[in-house]
Amino acid sequence: MLRHRAIEERYRDTVAARRVTVVSGPRQSGKTTLVRGRLAETGGELRSLDEPGVLAAALADPVGFVGLGERPLVIDEVQRGGEPLVRAIKVQVDRDSRPGQFVLTGSSNFLTVPSISESLAGRAGFVEVWPFSQGELAGAADRFVDTIFSGVDALAAAKPPTIDREELLERACTGGFPEVHELAVRQRSGWFRDYVRTTIERDVVEMSGIRKVVELRELLRLLAARSGCELVMQSLIGDSTLERQAVYDHRAWLETIHLVELLPAWSRNLTGRVKKRPKVFITDSGLTAWLVGKTPSALRDPTDPATGRLIETFVYGELRRQLTWAETDATLFHWQDHSGAEIDFVLERSDGTVVALEVKAGMTLKQDWFRWLARMRDRLDERFVAGAVLYGGSDILPFGERLLAIPISSLWAS
Repeated sequence: MLRHRAIEERYRDTVAARRVTVVSGPRQSGKTTLVRGRLAETGGELRSLDEPGVLAAALADPVGFVGLGERPLVIDEVQRGGEPLVRAIKVQVDRDSRPGQFVLTGSSNFLTVPSISESLAGRAGFVEVWPFSQGELAGAADRFVDTIFSGVDALAAAKPPTIDREELLERACTGGFPEVHELAVRQRSGWFRDYVRTTIERDVVEMSGIRKVVELRELLRLLAARSGCELVMQSLIGDSTLERQAVYDHRAWLETIHLVELLPAWSRNLTGRVKKRPKVFITDSGLTAWLVGKTPSALRDPTDPATGRLIETFVYGELRRQLTWAETDATLFHWQDHSGAEIDFVLERSDGTVVALEVKAGMTLKQDWFRWLARMRDRLDERFVAGAVLYGGSDILPFGERLLAIPISSLWAS
């Protein structure tokens, strides 16, 4: 079943305006489906470097490979062609400055390598395609990021769907990968297992030459157990069987193939004792749940600490997806200081105004949940637009000036 992707408008605009459009994101997130859909409407040609003959041609004659073909020429899994292919594209678009010539898709951050990104500087626009958001699954584009920057009144007027705890856990444990939603529940564990194995073996081994894929899978599981937590590398190294430098190197490769992301600390100095370590997240909550061996039934125990981390990972994924198409130009952070004060997510708009979000899996509201939101509001004054606690209940309730309790389903409210 084909679903509308909220990123489509940004993709069309980028292709229309830029000589090169780079479409990145995890494998199986829907990148190729997106570009094929547009080619069917506009014309053009798609060449996949996953096909051995096509890859051989790209490696043998990069200049000839990019010189022939209809425009836009879509090169799928472009990282397999290496730096010579990207440089050939640079030469081609420097000769001809018309927009819409090339679309490059990739399942890794290959094109962000400095020597390669410099080749595309000023020539390329970037579009990120992530697994489905909850709104996309429901057939709508989520607008939570835009709504909350309009203030708590706009947020309170939204109509979030009513879901119970069991449905919330089911959504979090399923995640957003398109193919997972086409499978029976009993088949999903096998899909995630195969996904991790093939993604690591095809992408990391091919690009890095690392052969010990078991070590990469072990590190991915250790990071999944920390998803939603501050990343303390010494702790990670202590729990791993890998050498210290190997942990750093392997983690970098897992980031490169979009399985792991680091959320930077917000650096606005509110207390003078701000922590600067990033948080770590697995980029899909369904994959996270599989990696840590959790199912909705296993998480029914409200005291299970994995529940809070998984729900935070789920919310992170929804925010991360929405930021790729939101009209609001904002950047996502977390905030924590050495006194114990912390806020799960801070969205800072380009004009310096801020929205702060706390995530709680519980269904019963507590005044204490708003403590640090109130502190940030008072310190930032007019730069603080709104603070919200996203929780497992169903009521929308005020908890002070510019502070609101809202259901987690507000993320995809109509």
